[in-house]
Amino acid sequence: MGNGLLTFPFPNWYSAEMDKNAEVAEFVATLFHSGTITHFQHLQTREYATHKALGKFYPKIVDLADALAESYQGRYNTRMQKFPDELHQPKETPTEYLTQLKSFVQEARVEIPQDTELQNIVDEIADLINSTLYLLTLK
Repeated sequence: MGNGLLTFPFPNWYSAEMDKNAEVAEFVATLFHSGTITHFQHLQTREYATHKALGKFYPKIVDLADALAESYQGRYNTRMQKFPDELHQPKETPTEYLTQLKSFVQEARVEIPQDTELQNIVDEIADLINSTLYLLTLK
């Protein structure tokens, strides 16, 4: 691999594993990115309830994404080598953004490995999104 990235001692990857790694990497990257987006929204809002709800969300989503990535890599003795090159800057409200993230998690979770320990972390992610959406309804 002449791309300047670190290489790990897993030279005999199967194509299916590389595809799965890409799917998990996209899932994890989206979750990490959601932490950054909601952190900015947390700082920009003028609503106390939104500020508090997002203040609880963004650090937890990053921790859960990290836990999922580490658990996946440990479970499959692999490393995610490539993450998406581009992420977006949302123009939605926090509620609209988290509703879209909720849909993404529901749809994408079937594309990542179905091991219970990994899906349990995805359940925690879904729970965090749901509870934050509820908190955003409070004024």
